[in-house]
Amino acid sequence: MTTPETNTLQRAGDGLRVALGVGGLIAVALGLFVLFAPGSSAKIALTATAVLLGIYAVIVGVVYLGTSIFSRTLGGWARTGHILLGLLYIIGGAIMMSNLFMTGVVIAVFIAITIGVLWLLEGIMAFTVLKSSENKVWTVIYAVISILAGITMMFTPMMGATVLWLLLGISMVVLGVVQVVRAFTLKPAV
Repeated sequence: MTTPETNTLQRAGDGLRVALGVGGLIAVALGLFVLFAPGSSAKIALTATAVLLGIYAVIVGVVYLGTSIFSRTLGGWARTGHILLGLLYIIGGAIMMSNLFMTGVVIAVFIAITIGVLWLLEGIMAFTVLKSSENKVWTVIYAVISILAGITMMFTPMMGATVLWLLLGISMVVLGVVQVVRAFTLKPAV
């Protein structure tokens, strides 16, 4: 005999299974798109990122201009600084919007170089804790790999960004398949 509480739990379980299944299928589809059309998928992602960043810059610029114009507490230099900053944000946003793909490429290169610097610093930090490490061999291996990966990423950021993009696609396919399997194997709540 089913009670209203059992029906509610059953519907919640069904909803979770559907959400897991749909989310997994979307992840698999996007991951396959990244893997089989890396150039097209990267162009779409970079363009979308550039659009969002350009819109953000214009909005921030307008806010700075509005703050400088309507503020009653800002003095002369602060007001002038807000106006200049607002104009720079608006100009930057307009430049970003004028060539979305190149803006996206610059963002990808910046992210790749940033990751490279972080990996380099991680490797250096691993060497600094070597004396107190319980497993010195693994610490040295980790440090060397991290430093080499960081240097490689810093000096070949486009190649690094491409590899990271492909790894993202692989991850999406694998995690999406796991999510779909979870959806089919999830036991209904009783």
